[in-house]
Amino acid sequence: MKSSSFEIPLARLGTPPVLVDVGASGDPPAIWERIAPQSIYIGFDPDLREMREIKEGRFHRTCIVNKAVTWDASIAEAPFYLTRSPYCSSLLRPDLKSLSDYQFVDSFRVVKETRVPTATLETVIRSLGLDRVDWLKCDTQGADLRIFNSLPNALRNGVLALDIEPGLIHAYEGEDLFVDAHRELAETGFWISDLKIGAALRLRQATVGEFSREAPPLTESLVSWACKPSPAYAEARYLRSIAWLEQSKRDRRDYLLLWVFALLDTQAGFAMDLTRAYESQFGHDDASRFMKCECVNFFKRAAAGKWKARAKALLPPIVGRATRRFRAMGKKSG
Repeated sequence: MKSSSFEIPLARLGTPPVLVDVGASGDPPAIWERIAPQSIYIGFDPDLREMREIKEGRFHRTCIVNKAVTWDASIAEAPFYLTRSPYCSSLLRPDLKSLSDYQFVDSFRVVKETRVPTATLETVIRSLGLDRVDWLKCDTQGADLRIFNSLPNALRNGVLALDIEPGLIHAYEGEDLFVDAHRELAETGFWISDLKIGAALRLRQATVGEFSREAPPLTESLVSWACKPSPAYAEARYLRSIAWLEQSKRDRRDYLLLWVFALLDTQAGFAMDLTRAYESQFGHDDASRFMKCECVNFFKRAAAGKWKARAKALLPPIVGRATRRFRAMGKKSG
C-alpha cells in the first residue's frame, strides 16, 4: 500500500495518530514513515536543554522532549548509567554478575553515572495537550513493561500497538523480562504480531584468554565465528485483538486505526478480520468498503509479486540452457 492510500482512512479519524518513541536512537521507526505526514511524533532526548517542537519535517507534528521517561511519578530526576556502548545505557544498573557469562559483558560496563531529568509518560502527553497514545515504542533497556503499566487506564487502554525490547536474560538489575511482559500483555488484550530474537555468545572472557594460551590460534573473533550465539533479548510487536476491541466497546476510530497499523505491519489477514469486525459493529459504510478494497488490492499486489519472483527464479536456468544449446550448435556446425 502506498503512503497516499492511507490518507483516506486517516482523514476519517478526526484526530491524528499519536506515535510515541521512548528510547529513541536516531531516526523514528521506519514502519511509521508511510503515515508520518498525518501523524504526531513524540520522541525523547535527555541531552536537550529544553523541549522543542519541530514545525517542519516528515510528521504532521514533531515534539522532542528533553527528559528520560520514568515509571515513578514521585521523582524529578534519576541516576542514569552510561555504559561503554551507548546503546546499553539505562536508568537501571547493568547486572554485571549475570552478564559475566556472556562475551558482550564489556558493552554494559558503566563508564559514568550521571543524573537526568525525568517525567512520566502521562505527564508529557498531557503537557502537549494530547489525550491518547496510539502506538507506543519502548526501548528503555529493561523498563519497557513498567513504563507501559505506569500509564493511567484511559491512556493505557488507548494503546493499539506496542513495540518493546525486553530481555531474555538478566542484563539489568530488576529488569522486565520477555516472559513476564508477554504473559501480561497476552492477558490484557494484545497478541504478538512480530518477534525478532537478538543473540549473544555465552562465553566468559577469561575462558578465551586461558584457552588461547593452550591453543594460540584460538582468538575471540574465531570463537565468535565458530560458536552458536544464545538468545539474549527480544524485539516484540503487539497489536490489540479483535476480542479486546469488542469487549472494550471501542469506537470506529480504533477499529480503523488498528486496521492501518495491521497493514503497515503486513498483517493483511488480520486486517481482513478487522474489516469484517468493523462491519459487524458499525455496518457497511464508505470506510468498510475502502478497507475491503485495500485488503483485496494488497493480495493482488502480492500475487503479482509472487509470479514475478517465480519468473525471475526460473529465468536464469532457462537462459542457461538456451545458451548451452547455442554453444553446442556452434560447435557442431564448426
